[in-house]
Amino acid sequence: MFYHVKELQFNARVPQPDPRFARLLLEQFGGGNGELKAAMQYFVQAFACKQAYPDKYDMLMNIASEEFSHLEIVGATITMLLAGVNGEMKDAAESSWISDIMNGSAAKENIINEALYNPQFCVLTAGGPTVTDSNGIPWSGAYVNANGDLTVDLRSNIAAESRAKIVYEYLLKFTDDPYVKETLKFLMTREITHYQQFEAALETIKPNFPPGVRQEDPRYGNKYFNMSQGEDFAGPWNEGKSTQTKEQWNRIDNPQEYVEQTNGLLDVEVDEGIDAEKMEELTQQLSKERSCEISSSMPQSDLQWSDYGKDQPQQHKSRKKKVMA
Repeated sequence: MFYHVKELQFNARVPQPDPRFARLLLEQFGGGNGELKAAMQYFVQAFACKQAYPDKYDMLMNIASEEFSHLEIVGATITMLLAGVNGEMKDAAESSWISDIMNGSAAKENIINEALYNPQFCVLTAGGPTVTDSNGIPWSGAYVNANGDLTVDLRSNIAAESRAKIVYEYLLKFTDDPYVKETLKFLMTREITHYQQFEAALETIKPNFPPGVRQEDPRYGNKYFNMSQGEDFAGPWNEGKSTQTKEQWNRIDNPQEYVEQTNGLLDVEVDEGIDAEKMEELTQQLSKERSCEISSSMPQSDLQWSDYGKDQPQQHKSRKKKVMA
């Protein structure tokens, strides 16, 4: 159940219109890294968590609801940045704004560059935001990542918050309006907050590596294929031990020769110190654990999403019998 409070979460203000920046800000309204994408992503992900991870369900729904609040802030800011457009479009009798264009005055070029910077604001919405990105491409459900595995979804969310944060950071470079900057800084900061919340939630799931439940094939997990010619660089991604499985990196400097010698990698031997049987045991163990978590939390009959009437089962049954009679 959603309950709408008519006041914005943040007191967004705009001292004067700026249609050009309104178009840029559309990226965070209906773009691939915008607030609508975030709200829908966390909202959809929450369904799979309801029974097995009620605490994560609560978190995802809360953050999704806040993202809808942020969508409202962005939409309100865009509308304020387009102040006057709707009224001018409604004035069929007289409009200096449209007349300037029709009369071919000197202001024509300036008006086209400003108010018509995104024609959709005029010909489709007359001054309101559109569910598109800054180039007019419609929002798509394909932006939403929901894989049904909480460790995967939380990592997707950490990445989503990172991308949204950097977009706000870039947007700040394109406006000198102190009020708009205040709004953008608030929204940017909340992306940082959500990043940390998702990161903390992921840490409460143990083990959470690798994503999903199946462990790696130990023949290939510690291989670093040097697939490019030129200057080589060393780092913790190709020397020392891997971050999670703590395997010693095995650098393959001649990938073609290695692939040919191992029959297309079919005859790769497991490096000493890596226990292939242990990997399979971990897969089976984690599979049973996660499966049990979900199966045991979901009743097989009389399914009910909400708690209505659960504290009065007998009364519910009696009402059911009366209806049947």
